[in-house]
Amino acid sequence: MIRCTLLIVAAAATGFAAERTGRIVFSSNRSDQWRIWAINADGSGLKQLTQGTADDNDIDPVWSPDGKSILYTSTRGGKPGVWRMAADGSKTERICDGDQAEWSPDASKLVLRRGETILTRDLASGAEKTLTPDGFPHPSGPAWSPDGKTIAFACRWDAGNGLWLVPSDGSGKPTKLYDQQGACEPHWSPDGSLIIYETETHIATIAPDGAKNRLVTHFGGVQRYGRFSPDAKWIVFCQGVSERGPWELYLIPAAGGTPVKLTEDGSDMYPDWK
Repeated sequence: MIRCTLLIVAAAATGFAAERTGRIVFSSNRSDQWRIWAINADGSGLKQLTQGTADDNDIDPVWSPDGKSILYTSTRGGKPGVWRMAADGSKTERICDGDQAEWSPDASKLVLRRGETILTRDLASGAEKTLTPDGFPHPSGPAWSPDGKTIAFACRWDAGNGLWLVPSDGSGKPTKLYDQQGACEPHWSPDGSLIIYETETHIATIAPDGAKNRLVTHFGGVQRYGRFSPDAKWIVFCQGVSERGPWELYLIPAAGGTPVKLTEDGSDMYPDWK
């Protein structure tokens, strides 16, 4: 059997470090349970943000638009819930039941998954609105467009996964974007011109109208959870030898090129870049 490996050029990693700015949050089991960590995009400043007991885990971190807060999913208390904390890990609070939450562009609302439903929640009033109608099984990965008008999400049927778009105000039904190669985990580019997603094994991008569908990663192993950098020049993603991991974070130029390894030790997943 030919074993495909991901080759990282150390010189390239050093040369590109100065171009990478901002901070990346992610979930890692390097401290046994899954916790939220943060690292600078140049590889410095690694810090654990959440603490807990052996009975709970923290995943799915997402930066707020202003970079001052982080949403995440936690099982503390015995039930999955959406939590919020300050960027330094302080001031933790539970918001509601659910998981996979993401902010609206103005941070006044959340979109999240609860059971078999994608919904929005107003943070001030607590009012909620369901976006997915009956017949959309196993929805996941909701993501708010930068202009605030559209939610991208995935659904899974027996035949496979698909990407869908739905108006964020609930005024229309979901429309299919792409349903090949196990497409899931959609997230928008900062300007809204592209959606990054994952296939069974790789990271790809597609325009909201279904055009410009292309692979970003095309090497051995499995790549998951792609996210754009704030300037859209880079993509952070998880790389595993197989679907069972272990997982590490890598960076690759959005236009394509040589990937750069960012983390090692344990498994590191669910990155978000601000």
